[in-house]
Amino acid sequence: MIPFVHSFPFDYGRLARLSDRVGRVIAKNPGPYTFTGSGTYLVGDHRGVAVIDPGPDDAIHIGRVVDCAPGPITHILITHTHLDHSGGTAKLKALTGATVCAFGAHSSTVEEAPPALDEGADFCFAPDRMLSAGDTIEGPGWTIEAVHTPGHTDNHLCYALREERALFTGDHIMGWSTTVVAPPDGNMDDYLASLDLLLARADHRYYPTHGAPIDDPMPFVQAVAAHRQMRDASILAAAVGRSIPDIVKTVYADTPAHLHMAAGLNVRAHLERHVRAGRVKVKNGLYTSS
Repeated sequence: MIPFVHSFPFDYGRLARLSDRVGRVIAKNPGPYTFTGSGTYLVGDHRGVAVIDPGPDDAIHIGRVVDCAPGPITHILITHTHLDHSGGTAKLKALTGATVCAFGAHSSTVEEAPPALDEGADFCFAPDRMLSAGDTIEGPGWTIEAVHTPGHTDNHLCYALREERALFTGDHIMGWSTTVVAPPDGNMDDYLASLDLLLARADHRYYPTHGAPIDDPMPFVQAVAAHRQMRDASILAAAVGRSIPDIVKTVYADTPAHLHMAAGLNVRAHLERHVRAGRVKVKNGLYTSS
């Protein structure tokens, strides 16, 4: 079982001090895929602050982020281009003049993108600085390293705060639920490889954009990886000349019906993985194990 935390104390629009360098302000955009809302992290002190995931395009939330910052906001770091993470970037940049850093723009087009589970993809996003794995952003008393973790989206980055051996995990690891991997933006092979990448690290704490901090991250990631492998095997076994909705009814029988669309996106990502490997064939929307 994944040790999710489904309840933690917070107040919308108020700064929660999580460590000597890290604070968090949660946006009031709760939902079935955002949990309590998007957590915007502020890293730094009176000398300079980096904001990680400004959250939705919400003037009240962005105003609270600016008000809660202990110092000038110099950098805006984006984990990936979904609007519940990056939507407020333009407003925050206009107020602060901060440098926007990310892996890059959203790769799919409006026509190609999967169904939006929350606010959808941010097709207008463009960073000031594009980051690759291992690139660093530095401020007074903090050093943040980009960790490329494709899977949920191909442009997903986690950010490692070296001074605290902490990792801001965006949607790659969430504190309250598993992650949706929706093709073509998401890729299940990439997601599983990115889980292995995290297991090879030695981070002491995770800060997901949705949910509570994770204080024992290695067992948590191991449980997530085991769950995904279990789902993978179940989906492969269920591919006997059946459609994705039929596979969802079997594999996700215990999942509430209103979450079946998201489950179907994950099933598609697993099946596409097996199609690429030659383990599954598809014809007329029906999937069969080879």
